[in-house]
Amino acid sequence: MGAALLQPLYVRATMIATTLPPLEDTRFGLPNICGEEARIRSVTHSCDPVFLSITNQRLENVTAGFACALHMHQPTIPAGWEGSLISHLQYMFEHSGEGDNHNAGVFAECYGRMGDFIPQMVHEGCNPRIMLDYSGNLLWGLRQMNRDDILGKLRRITCDRQYQPYVEWLGTMWSHAVVPSTPIPDLKLHIQAWQHYFAALFGYEALARVRGFSPPEMHLPNHPDTLYEYIKALKECGYQWLLVQEHSVETLEGHGLPHDQKYIPNRLVARNSHGEVISITALIKTQGSDTKLVAQMQPYFEAKGRGRQTVGSVEVPSLVSQIADGENGGVMMNEFPRDFFRIHYEIREQGGGLHGTVPMNGTEYLELIEAAGAKPEDYPVCQAVQQHKIWQRVEPEQASPEAIARTIQDLQQSDPHFHMDGASWTDNLSWVRGYENVLEPMNQLSAAFHQRFDEPLAADAGVAQTPEYQRALLYNLLLQTSCFRYWGQGVWTDYARALYERGMDAIKA
Repeated sequence: MGAALLQPLYVRATMIATTLPPLEDTRFGLPNICGEEARIRSVTHSCDPVFLSITNQRLENVTAGFACALHMHQPTIPAGWEGSLISHLQYMFEHSGEGDNHNAGVFAECYGRMGDFIPQMVHEGCNPRIMLDYSGNLLWGLRQMNRDDILGKLRRITCDRQYQPYVEWLGTMWSHAVVPSTPIPDLKLHIQAWQHYFAALFGYEALARVRGFSPPEMHLPNHPDTLYEYIKALKECGYQWLLVQEHSVETLEGHGLPHDQKYIPNRLVARNSHGEVISITALIKTQGSDTKLVAQMQPYFEAKGRGRQTVGSVEVPSLVSQIADGENGGVMMNEFPRDFFRIHYEIREQGGGLHGTVPMNGTEYLELIEAAGAKPEDYPVCQAVQQHKIWQRVEPEQASPEAIARTIQDLQQSDPHFHMDGASWTDNLSWVRGYENVLEPMNQLSAAFHQRFDEPLAADAGVAQTPEYQRALLYNLLLQTSCFRYWGQGVWTDYARALYERGMDAIKA
């Protein structure tokens, strides 16, 4: 098994990608996050399979699969020399006596170690899989710190064809913005900025293979218009599926998903206040945010108890999908490396990872079952949690912005359990309540950005290549980073205020 049996990947998007001149990862001293949107679109909208021609899995031999993703993030903060923008990872190195900053070296090692693990396991005859979700902030921070050792390891497993079958990158919001409270006009900007910077670091061909999306904090909006625009933006940027937390969705009748339904693809449907409908394939992340789920390879053990299911007229393996912080906490630092190797060695001895319970990545799984005849229109349907309460009161043909707004207001007054904050992988924290001193400036900066640049950009796409636009966009996206609404009032909200002021200065320049 392994690289020797796998064939090269040839898709039309790859052919386009190889003819495009490479992107510089830095422009005007800033991360290159905008200006080549047309080129990005040319490589992200292919429907050609990514993994189908290179996977060594055969669906008829698989009973169940398990898909593990590692989420990595470090925010950008105005805490460098004279308040310059630096990665929080750099701050950790420079202030090792504060909090758990002494772990900076361990965190840095975690960011690059899959570049060691995957080649080692492949060459030892294992058949591993891993999905990677790195925020744009973190990738830029590693570049700022000149950590070419880490980026080089990631580049190896991303760009070397012998390792491509085993590693799948997931797109995300560039600046780790939680979607429900991000200004709607900025959703697509975050998504595009991540694609732009990823292509600059790893190449257009690597970007052409990114088909799945991992939202920060697994946060799914449930306001009808926000969810609709979110899915619309994802699809316009070429994404084919979305990872969602199980308790952030419900059936159309308002119930939690039936147990078996969590282990096959779902069709996430969104209807906006104008009655327009859009949908995207969703893979369901089960359970909560406990990092032990991935660190101790719980998805493998859960998958061992699963079997095949019927989708439409096709029998397919179940898939257990999980994601966890890839560096945060002792279990990820210490137990994950131990158990990741242990489990794959066990699988190697029990059939080489080609029979029974096997590791699979999300796009690989979807391409295999759809090649076998499964159709997205046959996937069970789900919607964002709490939406059934709205659509029970508003008939789709009677939908209007006024009717939806009135219904939401009535429900908020009459139902103490109803809210439009969305749902995330942990619902004991809010990125809205108590953070008005961040949210109001955030919305003001976004409005000022669009007032300044939307009309000129519509008239001339070249505006996005100017330093004025790039700097203003950077501050607009940075202010929306979730970290400034996570750690409570104090230094983090002060960081947000500084970003707001600099962003306003950049817009007025």
